[in-house]
Amino acid sequence: MGIKVDRIILRHIRMPLVHFFETSFGRTYERDIILVELNADGISGWGEVTAGENPFYNEEWTGSIWPLLIHHVSPRVLNYEFASPAEVGKRTSHIRGHNMARGGLEAAFWDLQARINNEPLWKTIGGGTRKEIACGVSIGIQDSVEQLLEKIAVELAAGYQRIKIKIKPGWDVDVIRRVRERFPEIKLMADANSAYTLQETDRLKKLDEFYLMMIEQPLAHDDIIDHAVLQAKLQTPICLDECIRSAHHAEQAIRLQACRIINIKLGRVAGFAGAKAVHDICAENGIPVWCGGMLESGIGRAHNIALSTLPNFVLPGDVSASRRYWKRDIISPAIEVSTKGTILVSDQPGFGYELDTDYLEHLVVRRETLQ
Repeated sequence: MGIKVDRIILRHIRMPLVHFFETSFGRTYERDIILVELNADGISGWGEVTAGENPFYNEEWTGSIWPLLIHHVSPRVLNYEFASPAEVGKRTSHIRGHNMARGGLEAAFWDLQARINNEPLWKTIGGGTRKEIACGVSIGIQDSVEQLLEKIAVELAAGYQRIKIKIKPGWDVDVIRRVRERFPEIKLMADANSAYTLQETDRLKKLDEFYLMMIEQPLAHDDIIDHAVLQAKLQTPICLDECIRSAHHAEQAIRLQACRIINIKLGRVAGFAGAKAVHDICAENGIPVWCGGMLESGIGRAHNIALSTLPNFVLPGDVSASRRYWKRDIISPAIEVSTKGTILVSDQPGFGYELDTDYLEHLVVRRETLQ
């Protein structure tokens, strides 16, 4: 029996961060998030659109998501019978780009299917390789190196297995040197968010001395070829993020030897079907993957946990505890990380957590119901 959605409810919520988060794009103090609720015969499935507040990570931002979902995505899926959530992406594939808008709605279909089946989301997507996932943490650019070192110490004490720090020109080589002097044995990686060009290859080569796990997306957000040139000159593995929007992109990057690791983000690849396709291409070619984060609320975070149970997610991801970002999350219980740096995978139906409905409604900025 297929799924036919008879109502879609969009919610725009605003959540203040515990502490600002800074990348090469700038600082974020609060998150504007679009949530998608799908209803079929009285059962609801939930998804989260992971786009940021500005079109800096990619072309999408909260303001673009709202009209796109209302006028272009939702009309294609309302009252249309799907044999499987895997078909949803094909139904909206005529839309160029905008993977995050499409992916948030597609993820809600998988959650809905899991709830209809009365099974956990990880089982519905074909995961379940592990019952707990390894967690790393992403630390933004700080006001001083001393502040960064203090934050790293706090996160290591909390048990996180891998530390990722954001870098940009002027906040890179000397900063990482200080980190390595203080923490010589930790698993450490650097995320550039496309802040460099090939003309800065010599500067990036200096990072080889710090035995990093990887440098994430050092060059342009839409580039694969220059990354291949750069990877040939670096000892440190390059991990691609922004430029991998499909399994085809992953295949091209692997063929060109543009990277040795790939980060998979649900929104960037238009949802679970796309994420599984990238995962499978990487597994076939011996390229390890890990789950990246986009400052998600508990809903998106829970989806990332389910995704991380697929077998080739062998590196610690960016799925960290709710309290790192939110004084109060919109799910209950909040996601917690053990002292050994892991999150237990829930066996509850759907994404595995209850919604804190009262708090969620308190955060709503605007709402739209489509049927």
